[in-house]
Amino acid sequence: MGEAIERFFASLPERAPVVLLGPVSGTLQIDLTTGNCTDHWLVELGHGSARVFRELRVSDATWHSSHDLFERLVAGRDNGIAAMIRNESTFTGKVTLFLAFRRFFPDPPGTRDPRELAREQAGRTA
Repeated sequence: MGEAIERFFASLPERAPVVLLGPVSGTLQIDLTTGNCTDHWLVELGHGSARVFRELRVSDATWHSSHDLFERLVAGRDNGIAAMIRNESTFTGKVTLFLAFRRFFPDPPGTRDPRELAREQAGRTA
């Protein structure tokens, strides 16, 4: 298991109040595979809260991904929805959980909010 993935999951409870602002609740099983080995993570999501467990159990949704892809996601070098479209990962169940969970992933390096850039441009012309 990659250290970046361990740190990512450990950070979820602390980051949840800022990331999960909308009405979301349910359990998301995340299965990460390398060869014949699968690591199981269960994330309970609620309004402003996240709890993480290292176990396999019944959930509202399941996301299957490779360790490599997930490491790219936690580093901001890939996009979860794009990975689904490319068929690099699969998802079943309550789609709103995936949509809420993906907000925990960082933006790609060098990405800036377009509103921030527009404010800077407006400040230079004023």
